[in-house]
Formats: sequence, C-alpha cells, structure tokens
Amino acid sequence: MDAPEPAVITCAREGPLVSELVMVIEDEKEIRDLVRYNLEKAGYRVAAAADGEEGLKQLFASRPDVLVLDLMLPGINGLEIVREVRGEPLTHDLPVLILTARSAEMDKLLGFEQGADDYLTKPFSPRELVARVRAVLRRRAGAGQSEIINVGDLMLDIPRMRAERAGEQIDLTATEFTLLETLARQPGRVFTRSQLLDAIHGIAFESYERAIDAHVKNIRRKLEPAPHSPRYLLTVYGVGYRLAD
Repeated sequence: MDAPEPAVITCAREGPLVSELVMVIEDEKEIRDLVRYNLEKAGYRVAAAADGEEGLKQLFASRPDVLVLDLMLPGINGLEIVREVRGEPLTHDLPVLILTARSAEMDKLLGFEQGADDYLTKPFSPRELVARVRAVLRRRAGAGQSEIINVGDLMLDIPRMRAERAGEQIDLTATEFTLLETLARQPGRVFTRSQLLDAIHGIAFESYERAIDAHVKNIRRKLEPAPHSPRYLLTVYGVGYRLAD
C-alpha cells in the first residue's frame, strides 16, 4: 500500500506567493546588505551588484522582476543604466525603483524622465522600500482578468499590459501603462496630479506630484504623433490631465 502523501501546510504571511527576483545595484555595502536583508525577509529573492557594469551584466542574464538602483555608481551611473534598460526590448518594461541620496527636485525629474517608476531617497525606511517594491510589482502584474479598453483608435489590453494606437504597438513602462489606463477608464474626466499619483502607487506615499508631469511627458513622446501638440493626453492647466473623449 502506498504511503500517504504528506500534507501541504500553507501559512498566511506578507510577501509574494511566488518569489520574485529583485536586482539591487548599490555600491555601498552596508546599504546593499540592508536592502537585501529586508527584501529577503519579505519573501523576495535578491541578486546584488556593487557597480553598474556588473549590475547590467547580471540584469540581462537573470531577467529580474524589478530593479532597485542607486544613481551614484562607479563606472556606469544609474541614469545610464535606466537608459540601457529602457532601450532593450526584453527589459523595456522592467520596473525601476531609484534609491539614492540625491534628493534635489531636478535629480528626481531626471530620473522619472529617463523612465524610472519610483524614486526613494536615503536615508530611507526599510518598510517603505518593501512597500514600494510591492507597489511597482502590482502595477506590472496588471488586472489579472480579460479586459480591453478602447478609446477612439487607442486600445489597452489590461492583463497583457499592451497598448496600441491605430494598430501600432506602444511600448510603455508599468507605471506609464497604469497612468494611461486610469485616464482611459474615464475618458474626458479631469484627474488632478494627486489623484493620478494615488492611482499609480496604490499606496499613500509622500506626494511628489511633479513626477506625474515627467510620466506624462514620456507617454506623450511614445503616444502622440506630435508630442508638443497632443490630441490624446490633454493638459487641464492648473488642475491636471484628461484623456480626450
């Protein structure tokens, strides 16, 4: 008689059911170890590198689910890495969370304009870091059910995170897609920057509404035939943005 199969016991805990891989590129060992410890404690697998060149090599070899990236790195700096990641078809939609001591508004805007999904400054709360990693991964996961949104010649396939304009595919990051999806669900409605910030994060972070302007600029560059004269994603001056209906 065959022995009975052992019972499988599951325990409720925070963290992913399937362990996603987080790539951390950070040159300061103490911070790198702190990030690794807290992400592994939350249930993630972590790969880490101390410089940009080695980080890119590992990133393209391992295909992580999210990248946590310092800006001030030896050799290839963080902004160059973001450009490399966004320019590579296999990683163009990889969620990127910048973790850096550079807290000036211009540094943040440059990070977002290069395609970063989020920006966290040092010193940081490890719990907030884990929450932000979860948030960008949720955005990438999509809705998980079959749903298509059509607005004029714009089509959004929600679970596949695929966007098309007049049948032509538009390559968007996870954050850009979520922002466009939010607007497309209610075309014509005016959203404030604060409302859009809440929509793309899904969690109450310290507001940084200028980030929305940077994301909109990137979407227009990809979506609009003439980005300086938009006809899809419209600015409502003094308020926010709306999708043309």
